[in-house]
Amino acid sequence: MRMILLSFDTEEFDVPREHGVDFSLEEGMAVSTVGTHRILDVLREQGAKATFFCTGNFAEKAPEVMRRIMDEGHEVACHGVDHWQPQATDFARSKEIVERVTGRTVYGYRQPRMFPVNDEEIAHVGYRYNSSLNPAFIPGRYMHLTSPRKWFMKDDVMQIPASVTPWLRFPLFWLSLHNLPEGLYHRLVRRTLRHDGYFVTYFHPWEFYDLKEHPEFKMPYIIRNHSGHEMVQRLSRLITMLKDKGYNFVTFTEFVEKVKKENE
Repeated sequence: MRMILLSFDTEEFDVPREHGVDFSLEEGMAVSTVGTHRILDVLREQGAKATFFCTGNFAEKAPEVMRRIMDEGHEVACHGVDHWQPQATDFARSKEIVERVTGRTVYGYRQPRMFPVNDEEIAHVGYRYNSSLNPAFIPGRYMHLTSPRKWFMKDDVMQIPASVTPWLRFPLFWLSLHNLPEGLYHRLVRRTLRHDGYFVTYFHPWEFYDLKEHPEFKMPYIIRNHSGHEMVQRLSRLITMLKDKGYNFVTFTEFVEKVKKENE
């Protein structure tokens, strides 16, 4: 298939709250808005498409950013409503909010922090795919060593897990690009692509903000490491490497349609 599914969890920045910092929604939106524009600049320069999983909060408070995402050819999907306080009914409310703001039908969902979601219920409200699974073992966050690594169907919804390496299930998500030597990360991505035929990864806008300049955020080193403009360059070099290898960047909905067509 040779496809790259690049995605961004486009949410209000709330990580400082996890470390006891009194951080408002407005402050979080300011950080994520800057980061989203930096991401879009890279994608425009590289001519690469991506999928932006947006919270209801972000969509309502940054409609101009939502418009830029769509105008530049990317897909908008849903990512709950309030990232800090997710509710059981957010999959439906998120769809209503994002569709109202964008004027477009939304087909995909990712639960905040990739927590579980009821696929039968999200199918009922019209989602075609769910990307809420990281099939790795990450202490304190995920324990999914027996979950499928590759896409699969459940309750008529295509499940699109984040990519992990074939045997050790090492996660190839945002923290890995922050902290691994860049060459090693690229090799692991290429190895996974050879094995799976496609690659799914995700980042957050706030990673592209200059976190190291804000000690008051109390961010852990593994998040601050290579953040801001360094992360902009790392993302750009990753895209360049994948394009040079002949891989195509597609949205998640395009992936769903291609896979279903191939399996008819």
